[in-house]
Amino acid sequence: MGANASAHALNFTEKVIAQMAENKKLVSEITSMDVDFAQWYTDIVKKAEMIDYSSVKGCVIMRPYAQALWENIQKTLDGMFKETGHENVAMPMFIPESLLQREKDHVEGFAPEVAWVTHGGSEKLEERLCVRPTSETLFCEHYAKTVRSWRDLPRLYNQWCSVVRWEKTTRPFLRSREFWWQEGHTVHATEQEAREETLRMLDTYATFCEEYLAIPVLKGQKTDKERFAGAVDTYTIEAMMHDGKALQSGTSHYFGDGFARAFDMQFTDQNNTLQYMYQTSWGVSTRLIGAIIMTHGDNEGLVLPPKIAPFQIVVIPVASHKPGVTEKATELYETLKKAGIRAKIDLSDNRPGWKFAEYEMKGFPLRLEIGPRDMEEGQCVVVRRDTREKTIVKFEDLTTVVAQLLDTVQQALFDKALRNREEHTYEAHSLQDMKDILKEHTGFVKSMWCGDLACEEKVKEETGMPSRCMPFEQENLGDVCPICGKPAKKMIVWGIAY
Repeated sequence: MGANASAHALNFTEKVIAQMAENKKLVSEITSMDVDFAQWYTDIVKKAEMIDYSSVKGCVIMRPYAQALWENIQKTLDGMFKETGHENVAMPMFIPESLLQREKDHVEGFAPEVAWVTHGGSEKLEERLCVRPTSETLFCEHYAKTVRSWRDLPRLYNQWCSVVRWEKTTRPFLRSREFWWQEGHTVHATEQEAREETLRMLDTYATFCEEYLAIPVLKGQKTDKERFAGAVDTYTIEAMMHDGKALQSGTSHYFGDGFARAFDMQFTDQNNTLQYMYQTSWGVSTRLIGAIIMTHGDNEGLVLPPKIAPFQIVVIPVASHKPGVTEKATELYETLKKAGIRAKIDLSDNRPGWKFAEYEMKGFPLRLEIGPRDMEEGQCVVVRRDTREKTIVKFEDLTTVVAQLLDTVQQALFDKALRNREEHTYEAHSLQDMKDILKEHTGFVKSMWCGDLACEEKVKEETGMPSRCMPFEQENLGDVCPICGKPAKKMIVWGIAY
């Protein structure tokens, strides 16, 4: 239908383009991602009104637009968790130091990032309190008290909360001292059940990222060096950003019975014998908002996947001073809302060109334009944010066509992100190959690996690339490790990461 746009619509478009050039000054410029990707990202989060900086260094204020995006993420994931039998709980934000110390590997892993409370009012506390960096120990204490029998298992708990990790270097959404997330913590009667839970939740994350965020992810297992403190196995979904860097977008951990032994988490099995519970933990955070920005955004601002966008379409009346234009725009807006489409209407006195640039900045998937001539012909213009393609839509077809366009945009964003990953994934057969690749490119580098820590550390030391994961979908790229020449055990993916 886009090819059949009427002549008057084209003439109108030319006028609007000229007007937009003038009004572009009203919407602050964004640094080109090709010039400075980091500054481009900062410009986006500030100028799209997603965050504000607080008076506490490393902590940000989630403004309404970002909060609405997070709430959509939360609502969708929460529904997926509940479909698999999980229940939400709320744990305290403070952890006594003695409780944190009960799992040695865990506390050592988090010690550099822990924030401590030492005083209550003017009185010094008898025992320091940790502001939770994660809640494993709290859940362990709770399970040790409340699980008595195999009939009490499994316990499938999740909580939505903020946590504090005293990061030295911060960036909005990607790494901050306080951030919002969900953390699932489950206990099971058998190792098999716990391992199945660990992988089920990783699959849930992967499905969510690909189907809702339009972000393709690589599923795999972390190396021993990169696994979570206290875990037996850590699994991850890794996404590639527009600039070729990796972003760890979600993790799921199998703890075995290590925490259970440290916290005396025992239950009586069907043979009336005491057994230790098997445990999992898994989480994603507001880092996913950063992933959306860096995967889909462009030099005009955000580009949001329709399934997760706070608003899927904005209705903008053109020449709203003309009789009936505002009324018709409002009617179309109400029609879209009744059809279950998340719509917004802008009836402000700002000029159309300014509004067009403003909603492009905020990444609204679609824009609907309606003016006097459109009304005469019983149609409106719908514009895609990702491609700027215009479609002339008859009023009676509006909800059907908009729903189709939203599906089209969602798929197009996923396909584009997948192409970017495929075009920036490279194969290396030696350490020199890795170095040569990095001279020209940034992306995923896949190679074989012997499994030795020394080789993993050598790659990071000489190339700056840590391991990302050992993908579930393995490829045979050779028989020997390209670093040491020993027999290879696994294909591994390396990459510079956020």
